[in-house]
Amino acid sequence: MREKLPAPESRPSNLESRPSNPESRIPNPHTRAVVAVLATALTLAPLSALKPDVLRSTGAIPAHVAGRFREATGFQQSASGQYFVFDRRAHTVFGVDEQQTSSWEIIQIGSESGRIIDPTAFAVEPNGTFVVADAPNGRERIQIFTPAGFRIGGFLLPGRMRPRVTLESFVLNGIGSLQYTGTSILMSQPETGGLITEYTLSGIPNRTIGNLRRTGYEHDRELHFALNSGVPLVDPAGGFLFVFQTGEPMFQKYDRDGRLLFERRIQGREVDDVISKLPTTWPKRKTDEGELPLVTPTIRTAAVDRRGQLWISFVAPFTYVYDADGDKTRTVQFRAAGPMAPNSLFFGKNDRLLVTPGLYEFLSGGAGRAAPPVPPIQPIPHVPAT
Repeated sequence: MREKLPAPESRPSNLESRPSNPESRIPNPHTRAVVAVLATALTLAPLSALKPDVLRSTGAIPAHVAGRFREATGFQQSASGQYFVFDRRAHTVFGVDEQQTSSWEIIQIGSESGRIIDPTAFAVEPNGTFVVADAPNGRERIQIFTPAGFRIGGFLLPGRMRPRVTLESFVLNGIGSLQYTGTSILMSQPETGGLITEYTLSGIPNRTIGNLRRTGYEHDRELHFALNSGVPLVDPAGGFLFVFQTGEPMFQKYDRDGRLLFERRIQGREVDDVISKLPTTWPKRKTDEGELPLVTPTIRTAAVDRRGQLWISFVAPFTYVYDADGDKTRTVQFRAAGPMAPNSLFFGKNDRLLVTPGLYEFLSGGAGRAAPPVPPIQPIPHVPAT
């Protein structure tokens, strides 16, 4: 005879009989401890990996000083504390005192020696000497100046300017990639056969560093060179870095003798959409130098901080930070009036990061520091058989 079931209202509720704490259903205390550790690790790990580190501006050049600048595309500082502002549209380099109360013209517009016309790049060395790249009559020119603006050197490059890589109205290749070490000048000139070309201050090519990467477009000389254009950088510990600015984003690190130490491909969810939309064909545009492929960058700018960590800013408003071993340790988003995509980065005094557009300052303390580490998972204790 079938046993009669209790009435529905008298049945024990599964929800009522289930313990509120899932761990309490596990009888063995050792097993409960393991479950708790695993649950904590699985909960914390995604949170630390997903959220970018937001850097908010701590200051900016005051409006009554910045108001005289038309298009400030370079913002750097010497060891003495003096600021330098490169105003590309005004064809002028300005000085700003350390207290940011006043500004003055250091270099003025003009095609003659000691002045600048159609400038594209600018770089300051800690002792205050600086270089400006310009293009009088389409000829690429480098000039070296004292902090007061006296010309102490310079040279013209052979040939005429070829704008292979452009962003808005900026030319990023050739002299647009200029870096100044104080004793030499580095540029991205893939037509020389290397990624980095080092010049003496008198304009003599000293050496090339790095080999051009394969692009699949070797048959198209100008496109192949455009996809090997980038940002040469100096490692403060000695050596060099090169960040490919177009095509698939990656960077390479070299020792002081120019030997390749490692190469890293740049990946991350913040730039997945940019990378997925990389073109496979490039339209041609007419220039004074003939038809050139229209290549836009994936990366806006890059810089190395005093700890030797590499900061790479994308056309998307995100910046990745890599340590000296090439491991990504931080994702940064700069915020001033809103999210911003830097077109120049410079590490000044007291760990301050100077950024354009906007002439903003950020505290870069803890540069390259990863998010708080997830507590390590302890060894799973032996669970005796029951």
